[in-house]
Amino acid sequence: METRFDIVLFDGVCNLCNSSVDFVVRNEREDRLKFASLQSKFGEELLAQHWNGEIPDSIMFFNDGKLYSKSTAALKIATYLKSPYSYFKNLKYIPVRLRDIVYDFIARNRYSVFGKKETCRLATAEEKAKFLS
Repeated sequence: METRFDIVLFDGVCNLCNSSVDFVVRNEREDRLKFASLQSKFGEELLAQHWNGEIPDSIMFFNDGKLYSKSTAALKIATYLKSPYSYFKNLKYIPVRLRDIVYDFIARNRYSVFGKKETCRLATAEEKAKFLS
């Protein structure tokens, strides 16, 4: 599976994740990102080819043939956003272990705080070209 664009993989049933995807779509600086849920056939195939081990409870970002997870994925996605949101990329200078402690806390509690959908997010007609599944 060869891709020529950068891909955001997200939990399609998580309300926080879906809100985050909506935010990125609205605030993307250039039209370079594509999206797929972790639960989709595309997401599962990409993970099978590029991720070793258990699928993390995390957003994933595919760029230059490599998958990133957790806070690193989020900060790499931030580089694609309009100002001032793109400045979040500067949090990369905080050690990954510290960033991921915060990320893991939010990830563990996201369903209880933000809720969960019964089905994965569906792209609107305007968004269809951005979604791979």
